[in-house]
Amino acid sequence: MAARHATLTLSYRERASLPSTGPLASYLLRLISIKKTNLCLSADVETSAELIALVDEVGDSICVLKTHCDIVTDWTDRTAAALRSLARKKYFVIFEDRKFADIGGTVQKQYTSGHHRIAAWAEITNAHMLPGPAIVTALHQAATQTIEKYNTTVHTEISASPPPSVANGGDDDDDDDEEDADHHNRTHGDVAVESPDEVAGEERRLSNAQKALDRKFSVVSISTTISTRTESISPRPTPDFHPDDAFALDTPTLLARLGEPPFLRSLLLLAEMSSEGHLLTPEYARSCVSIARQNPEFVMGFIAQHSLNSEPEDNFLTMTPGCQLPPRGQEGKKLGDGLGQQYNTPRSIVYEKGCDVIIVGRGIVNAQNRKAEAERYRAEGWKAYEERIGGKKG
Repeated sequence: MAARHATLTLSYRERASLPSTGPLASYLLRLISIKKTNLCLSADVETSAELIALVDEVGDSICVLKTHCDIVTDWTDRTAAALRSLARKKYFVIFEDRKFADIGGTVQKQYTSGHHRIAAWAEITNAHMLPGPAIVTALHQAATQTIEKYNTTVHTEISASPPPSVANGGDDDDDDDEEDADHHNRTHGDVAVESPDEVAGEERRLSNAQKALDRKFSVVSISTTISTRTESISPRPTPDFHPDDAFALDTPTLLARLGEPPFLRSLLLLAEMSSEGHLLTPEYARSCVSIARQNPEFVMGFIAQHSLNSEPEDNFLTMTPGCQLPPRGQEGKKLGDGLGQQYNTPRSIVYEKGCDVIIVGRGIVNAQNRKAEAERYRAEGWKAYEERIGGKKG
């Protein structure tokens, strides 16, 4: 088993309350504790319909959904919205496995723009450290800008006043009545609240509104106000989940008290891979840890094959791909996919190597009964975790 760092014997719940744990990591650790699952589903399917159906089927068994949005052939904003809705309904966070690996300015655009706009819907993403530590700074800046944009609401009000001839009663009574009603609707009812993403289309909408106003009015005024809301970035469920009496509450009640995740973004550094012959050396992994320690407010942890926590203050999460259970009755069989992927069991990953979240793809996606297989992985992963912490609660 990995060296006995404190995080290997603390429960998820205990780690969630440590001062070194960021708000999003704290939320995830509490979520894992309540749902009793350290399972991440790698949903590598190619259509939106397949993706939504799969997540709906197994969402109750997972704590994290890992996506590859660029392999979904019909990805749209509706796909992202549907995933967000399922995440709220079934309580999991979304991890887009983008593996950024370019210069700062490029990764910022890849993260926030283009067809997928990852930062808008995925709480977690990841990056290689091959370009150097500046990639973390660039992604953090982009994440911060996304949060600020989310917290800013733009209100646009369009109002009009009639020309002097109309104000002095130049039209007949019927026209006056119609005009009064029209004026009321324009000055009191035509108020639009736009999201930040919609502001770019403001000129087009105002042009259409102007045409409608031209029939009656010659003077148009437009006022725009920007208001900022403060998002809760440090969720602390009430009551806290340390007292023993919290365990008397049922899971739906605890999840309801936990609520939705804070609108924050976090990064995983890709320190090790599960493929045979990968070039991520131990020196490279140590560099990843050093960079993570310099950016604790943004870097949540690592994609790695064993826990990389070594200093006393380290409390990074380790998520590990390459997890697969042998078919029933074939326990002990060595597994691979013929393409260099090497598989480990949940017990090997969680108990022996000290990792926190198992990532499972084909073992669930290709199963005949995906819901039952997800539960099988969930149970095995949780059993290994309980063995690791010595029978503590949560």
